[in-house]
Formats: sequence, C-alpha cells, structure tokens
Amino acid sequence: MPYTGFFMDSLLEKINCPGDLRRLAPAQYPALAKAIRTRIIETVSHTGGHLASNLGGVELTIALLHHFSPPTDKILWDVSHQTYAWKLLTGRCDRFDTLRQPDGLSGFLKRDESPCDVFDAGHAGTAISAALGFAVARDQRQGTEHVVAVVGDAALGNGISFEALNTVVSTTSRLIIIVNDNEMSISGSVGAISRHLGRLLGRHSYNRFKSRIEQTAHRLRLGFLRRTYYRIETALKSMFVRNAVFEDLGLRYVGPIDGHDLPALLDALRVAKDYDRPIVLHVATQKGRGYTPAEQAPESWHGVSAFDAATGSCTSARHGYSEAFGCQLTEMARKDQRITAITAAMRGGTGLDPFAREHPCRFFDVGICEGHAVTFAAGQAAGGLRPVVALYSTFLQRGVDHVFHDVCLQQLPVLFCIDRAGVVGADGPTHHGLFDIPMLRCLPNLTIMQPRDNAMLARMMVTALALPGPAVIRYPRDPGPNVTPPTDPEPLEPGRAEVLRTPGQTHSAVWIWALGDMLPLATEVADALADTPLAPGIVDARFIKPLDMALLRGQTPNARLFVTLENGAVTGGFGSALQEALAAEGFTVPVLTLGWPDTIIGQGTTATLRAKHGLTAEAITERIRKTSCQVSPVES
Repeated sequence: MPYTGFFMDSLLEKINCPGDLRRLAPAQYPALAKAIRTRIIETVSHTGGHLASNLGGVELTIALLHHFSPPTDKILWDVSHQTYAWKLLTGRCDRFDTLRQPDGLSGFLKRDESPCDVFDAGHAGTAISAALGFAVARDQRQGTEHVVAVVGDAALGNGISFEALNTVVSTTSRLIIIVNDNEMSISGSVGAISRHLGRLLGRHSYNRFKSRIEQTAHRLRLGFLRRTYYRIETALKSMFVRNAVFEDLGLRYVGPIDGHDLPALLDALRVAKDYDRPIVLHVATQKGRGYTPAEQAPESWHGVSAFDAATGSCTSARHGYSEAFGCQLTEMARKDQRITAITAAMRGGTGLDPFAREHPCRFFDVGICEGHAVTFAAGQAAGGLRPVVALYSTFLQRGVDHVFHDVCLQQLPVLFCIDRAGVVGADGPTHHGLFDIPMLRCLPNLTIMQPRDNAMLARMMVTALALPGPAVIRYPRDPGPNVTPPTDPEPLEPGRAEVLRTPGQTHSAVWIWALGDMLPLATEVADALADTPLAPGIVDARFIKPLDMALLRGQTPNARLFVTLENGAVTGGFGSALQEALAAEGFTVPVLTLGWPDTIIGQGTTATLRAKHGLTAEAITERIRKTSCQVSPVES
C-alpha cells in the first residue's frame, strides 16, 4: 500500500540518493534510523519479507553510506536479506511499498534494480569471494575505490567464505570485511571488557597513534617498536576477543563494535577505510532491533508473511508438507533408532522442530553448509544409520556434487527431503526450487518421488527408508490437500504410478501425467475437456525416477497425446524423462511438456506466476486443443 503523511516530512523522504545522507548532520542519524525501522515494519507487515535481520542492520547501513560512495565504492551484502535500509537510502524509497510484489522491488539485491547493487545475492557465502574479485579488478586497472563485503547471519560459517578468506592476503592489499554478528551467526565474546576493547581498537585516535608508531619505527629502522606493539595488541585481543582465525590468516581485526552505537561505528569505519591492508571489522548487532516481537523471537521473525504491525499477530498458515514431514519423521524415529535428521540452518523451515525436541541426540544442524550436510549424511549411512537430509530445493543446488560423489556413487541409503520444490512466491528467482529434477534425475542409483498430499508423503517416506540406496522426495511450499496421514503408512511399490481418471476415448486417448501439486490443475483441465473427444485420463506419476514403464507401454499404443505437468523447470525435467522413455522404446506419440520455461521466473504469488507463464486450466486446455489438432487420430 502507498505511504503518505508521516513519511512525507520525515528525514527519510529527503534522501533520494546516497549523497543526500551525507548532507545530514550525524546528530540526525538516530532519528533517521528510527524512521527507517518504522518504514520497514509497516511495509513488511503488508508484503511479508525478512524482518529481524533488516531491523538489525539499520545503523550499519547508515554508517556505510556516511563513509562510502556507491556505486563508485563497491558494497557487497552477503545473502542480502538485510538490505531493506540500503534500498531505502539508495534511491528506492518512493517504490518501497512494491517490495516483493510482481514487477516491484526484490527482497534481495539486484543489479538491474539499482547501480548501487553491484552483485546479486540470495544464497549465503558469496560476498567475500565476489568482493575479492572486485578488488582484483580494481587493482588491475589501478583504481582507488573501496571494496566492502558485509557478511552476517551465519554466512561466515559457509565453506566458500573460508575458501575466500584463505586467499585474501595473497590476492589484494585492500579489502574491508564487515562481520555483522547478530549473535545468531559466528560466536564471539561480546562482554563488557571485549566491547570496551573493541571501541578502543576502533577509535580513529588509537589507530592514528598506531600509524605514527609504525611510521617512526620504519623511518628510524626500529623494527622492535612495531614488533613490541603488535605483541601487546595481539595479547590483549587473545585475552578478550576470539579473533585468532582472522589474525592467523593475515587480516587485521577490529571489534567487536556495538552495531547500534553510531559514533563508534563511524569511528571504526573511518579506521577501516584508511587502513592499508585487508581488515575485518566485527560489528555486533541485535536481530529485530526496534520491534519488540522480533527482539523477543528473532528466529521466528527472520522471514515472515503479512502481519498486524500493532500487535505482531500473523495469519496462521495451513498445515503443510513441512509440518507433515517433521511429524512423520519424528514418529518413525521412535520405532527405528537408526534414523537421524540433518539440516543446514533450516530446522524450523523444514519442519524439524518436533524431531529436534524429541530426538536431540539424533538431530544435527550443520549451519549454512549444504555440501557438508550431504557428505556428513553419507558418512552416517556408511556407518549403518539411516540419515534424512532436509533442505530447501534452492539450497540443495549447492550440494549436488556431494549427492553424486558421496551418496549415489556408493549407493548409500540417504533420504533427501526437498522442501520448497517449485515456485516459492515473493522470494523470487534466487529461491524458486525449479531445478532439482533436472539436476538429480541424471544421477544413477537415485529414486525420486513427489507426493500429492500428506498421506502420500508418509507412504513415500516409509518406502524410501526401506530402499537399499538413496532416495529423494520433493514437495512444494504451498500446502497440499488436507489429508490426514495413516497411523501405519503402507510402502509403495517402487516405480509404480497410479491412474486417477480414465480418458474419454479408448483408441485415441489423451493422458495427463502430473506430479504432486500439479494434480489439482490436471483435474481442472480434465473437467474442462470432459464433454469433448479430448477428455483426458490422469496419472499421478508418483515416481519421477524410475518411471512406471509398464503403465506407459500399456497406454502408448492407443495414445493420441501425452501431457506432462510439473512444478519445475521443463528443460530436462519430468516431461523430458517421459519423452526420453518413449523414444527409447521406439514410440512416436507426441508429448506436450508443461512446466516452468527456460527463463528466469520472477517474484509473485503462485497464482500470479502460473497465469503469467500459461500454467492455468484455461491456457493448458487451449494448448491441448491446438496440439491435438496437429495429431492424426489413432485408427481403431
């Protein structure tokens, strides 16, 4: 909804570009921070989005824009789900109400949205590597701009972050890394002494004094002065601050700095800006700052749907696949002590809260380290356990090599439960789970399934945990039909599909093979064509791999057209698998493959995106009509 009144006269409305902020007096910054938080809360209460992390980074954003001048200076935000204040202060205040809406502002950084967004980001761990690339590009052309990587929310624990840190000193002499520590990412001592020491190390006067000592020692060739100074400083740091990993990698460490103390932040950033070698600035922030419900439960308020800003109450979501998965796995683990659960910083999102509470010794959250999660599970499976790895589809992409090399190659019995498979709405391109089928179905020894409801999910889990090798179950973010799982689910016969509706024509049949959440759409299409010669039959494929070849062979001789429906990328997806299977058998029946096209799918509700890309009953019905007109009917 558009904003008027209060904001029109606020400090925030006076900032149309980063330079406008520097025209304010620093004494006005606290009022600006308050206005930013108010705007973020009000907007996210209508649009949904990442709230707690954005509220925590407001002062840091103001301080960055005070000292640096984007887009000349390059500021990269890891994950970038803490950049709402950045958007407000870099020329997008007037469009902020379009956040996460179709054709509106993204919830993450996007290069085509603003020249200040120099690198797209939606997955953790990219900022330091990309910033190092920008620094090399600057050094090669002898540029003078600053390059800053802002890392937080557990992104520092991601493997690629450590890989990048390992090469910083050997690659460039000028790079600023800011660790935005909101007490839910890296661990560190943030007590009174360490805070005081951090303020000391971050003061401009202290670092100017230090620089003079170094210059004097160099001029008079008194190297012992510099060595003595460094020994004293290192000893102080090692007593009170857990910084060894940075210092041992050759990076100067300053902090922790109170991330909501603007004078301290401004002072510390001045030091970092003037420093002549790579430096890490450790900033301690409070997730959810300025909004009591988010301060009290920062994990719950990390990513939220629309809510009442005054009361903090949210509309209850329907019981979905994630919750059904978590409850079923918890129940199964009571009967099988070999079952473990592994996730990568997604305990709540994947529905594993009940499992973690009831089976804490068999629950493992490895942080944002998806590759490690997969190989960790492989080791457990090789050791005789039955690990279940629960990840979002978009994040499993980062572990596909591990799925092949460490699981499939050894035929180890690991179950992958892939949440958020398909489009995920307003989070947009970085989070749509469209590519798991094309990436995984080419891997040998892997069984892949998709349920149509919670009851089928339970049966597939029982099936998967009885298999001698690896398996995948994928399911969407949107809740399925409200079906109560059976108390004692029966396993499925591997590779067996289920016919849900027979076609209207016996000798010129149209068959729709659909996956899970696309079955309701298949039913709509079949209903629309019910009174025509094209009235299709419907098959719940259930198994993406292996396909039910016996059923397919039986249908093919009298088939006029096959239609596949999937909530995934159509290129290399389930429809392609069915085409390949028919071709391998020598059949020439045409296949109309329907799914998400080979392009970047934007943000928006599932219904909006389906309408935009022709995945509605009306559009599909018309395509079936047109395609069937080009096909000669099979003679009886």
